[in-house]
Amino acid sequence: MNKKINKIQRGLVGKITVPGDKSISHRSVMLAALGDSPVKIENFLKAADTLSTVGVMRELGAKIEFSADNVLTVKGNGLCGLKEPQNTLDAGNSGTTLRLLMGLLAGANISANFIGDASLSKRPMKRITDPLALMGAKIETTDGKLPIKILKTDKRLKGIEYKMPVASAQLKSALLLAGLFAEGETKIIEPNISRDHTERMLAAFGAKITRENNGVTIKSAEKLSAPENIFVPGDISSAAYFIVAALIIPGSDLIIENIGVNPTRTGIIDILKEMGANIALENTRVICGEEIADI
Repeated sequence: MNKKINKIQRGLVGKITVPGDKSISHRSVMLAALGDSPVKIENFLKAADTLSTVGVMRELGAKIEFSADNVLTVKGNGLCGLKEPQNTLDAGNSGTTLRLLMGLLAGANISANFIGDASLSKRPMKRITDPLALMGAKIETTDGKLPIKILKTDKRLKGIEYKMPVASAQLKSALLLAGLFAEGETKIIEPNISRDHTERMLAAFGAKITRENNGVTIKSAEKLSAPENIFVPGDISSAAYFIVAALIIPGSDLIIENIGVNPTRTGIIDILKEMGANIALENTRVICGEEIADI
């Protein structure tokens, strides 16, 4: 099918929104499932990857119901209330689902079998399993890849100090989630600071977590205090296309509402401003630890 794209005749003017942030959508469901009261999540990104997380958390005992495409309610059973799954956990194509929940289930001492699609099954998981093993986890892989088995152990995990070989938000998050259950403190040192959505949301849920320079430390928790509502900000990665389009089309005056402006994600705005772009952040506020603004 042939399509013709005509040259735009006027600037982009008005207000728009973009879909919710994928990283925060994943984490909101995971942490809400560890609370003991219902959590309403709005502007959730309903996509294949995030639905993999929803499916796995349901298998682990969380009650999750959608009231609209981007609104759902999660009712968990408390920090120590995850149930051993009766079925194999399918992460689909979602590395976030697999890697973060490997840490969570190893920490919670729950036996589980993970699989994924053909693409995910080719990705290496040794970077996750090695530090978890240092904490005392027992994990069986298939040559370092899927399928993967998390095995129950006789003892709870022990907190460690771990220097990450490369910056990775997924690895850091997996170890932080394991550290929720581990004895003592777990400290993770990054070579460079990666996106920190997990740390921010854990703090909003009452976890004892601190950052000092490139190190993040979490202490064992007895419970998490889930907020009644979580609003997932718009994904700045999706907003980036409209930001650039408005900048290069003369006569544009565009407002993109409710965008996540976490400092670990706003590099594009910083660079565009250095190039002379006229960009302003308005109506800035913090919801569940995340900075949100209209751009």
